[in-house]
Amino acid sequence: MADAAGDDRTSESGGPSRLRDLGSYIRDQRNRAQLSLRNLAKLAGVSNPYLSQIERGLRKPSAEILQAIAKALRISAETLYVKAGILEERGDELDVEAALALDGHLTDAQKQALIEMYRSFRQLVELRGDDEEAGGLRGLVERLTTTGDDREDDEPDTAPDEASEGTA
Repeated sequence: MADAAGDDRTSESGGPSRLRDLGSYIRDQRNRAQLSLRNLAKLAGVSNPYLSQIERGLRKPSAEILQAIAKALRISAETLYVKAGILEERGDELDVEAALALDGHLTDAQKQALIEMYRSFRQLVELRGDDEEAGGLRGLVERLTTTGDDREDDEPDTAPDEASEGTA
């Protein structure tokens, strides 16, 4: 199992209270996922004592360890990075995955399904190379379901207009 070689017992960014907040957040997420400390440690590939120290705010985990924990908890690694002080919190965007994880009205299965759908939509937008606001999903679906040749041959928008103009 991976240990935290090189991890300090003190925080370089944010101090001990930030580490306690991070550890508390991880513990809360673990409890919400109904995982024991041992099971989460196994899923994340870290030792039980090390994970316990993280949850108690005694160790500062690396970004790699945080990513493994996030994956095991099925939450956003970005959320853990922000809580650990590795990334700055973005004020203009909501963490959709964290919001879903906190929603008490959804079952765990529903939360996971929504998170997976959200991630797949985000990946599609990233693959496209731009982030259109209005009609982005419709345009994306059209591009995925039609080829360039299909679009050139069909031209459905001009035929009805020309027919109605000719009869007037």
